[in-house]
Amino acid sequence: MLAAAVEVLGADGTRALTYQAVDTEAGVPAGTTSNCFRTRDALVRGVLAHLVELDRADWDRFTRIPPADADALASALAGLARHAAGPGRARTRARFALFLEAAARPELTDLLAAGREAVLDWGEQWLAPLAPTAPRELYRRLIGHLDGVVLHQLTFPADPFDPAPGFRALVRESTMD
Repeated sequence: MLAAAVEVLGADGTRALTYQAVDTEAGVPAGTTSNCFRTRDALVRGVLAHLVELDRADWDRFTRIPPADADALASALAGLARHAAGPGRARTRARFALFLEAAARPELTDLLAAGREAVLDWGEQWLAPLAPTAPRELYRRLIGHLDGVVLHQLTFPADPFDPAPGFRALVRESTMD
């Protein structure tokens, strides 16, 4: 059901996230989602937790090897961006929809902040060998750039999409500070 909820969010946004829509997407009997998630808030919280799990799996896949240099780091991040804007686009759109929902529902901010801290922790550990003085700050900048280029690609999919040069420039600038 959580995978179905992500698909609903990614396709149609937060207003479309209803029990009926999730049941239909999941191919389960009507009422199944409401039996598992008694409130919409519980469903949203479940989706957020599910997104963090999926993000961790992607993170592990794209970052198996610590980056040896700026080019390797830029290539790995470009791969993450391509995945987020390509095969992972429904999940990315769902995440962005929840970001916007949190602007109107501050109670979601804490949940999103916990997911963000987890991502920053992963990035800090990954970048420590390359940027020993401030790996968390470097990753904060890189993940902001990643979110921006992916959002742009999702919004304007006809534009050419090669995130590697931007990441290379940002990484070189950041690791030369």
